Amino acid sequence: MSDRVAALLRAVNVGGVKVPSADLRAAADDAGLADPVTHLATGNLVVGRSAGTTSADVGARVTAALADRLGVEVDVTVRTHAALRAVVDAVPFPDAARDDPSHLVVLFHPAPTTVPAGEVDLAGVTGAGRERLWAAGDVTYAWYRDGIGTSGLTAPRLARLLGTWGTGRNWNTVRRLVELTAG
Repeated sequence: MSDRVAALLRAVNVGGVKVPSADLRAAADDAGLADPVTHLATGNLVVGRSAGTTSADVGARVTAALADRLGVEVDVTVRTHAALRAVVDAVPFPDAARDDPSHLVVLFHPAPTTVPAGEVDLAGVTGAGRERLWAAGDVTYAWYRDGIGTSGLTAPRLARLLGTWGTGRNWNTVRRLVELTAG
């Protein structure tokens, strides 16, 4: 018996490291993961895992397989269907989810952030404009109300602010990952 999980690769195909979807699926096969499916070309891999295989195991196996196959080192964080469903259910910016989903981003972190849960005060944060952030353990919701490409709240600034890296997915992608991990 297996359940479906999403392995989210950090900064691929937009951050310099190229991981074509076909190679990502092949790496998952190499790693012994079942029925690999990719979504878009931004490092979204959904696989089946057998009983007893943890999310950390899946991430490590994908990382090792990509290193073997492509010679690249990629950070991976893995989420179960239940974890993704909880992200959707707990959205702190429901208006953005409904009306502006392409500017609502969920950052998936490898560990909980160092900031307290709740709205993150961006006063005085270099590069921040009208963005809103909401920390929730190992995820952060970021609403880029004026657009992502024009924001000065970059990935390195977010990592410093939150105390850990994150890999972002817009709201539409998060909802699709929920569907794909549902089986």
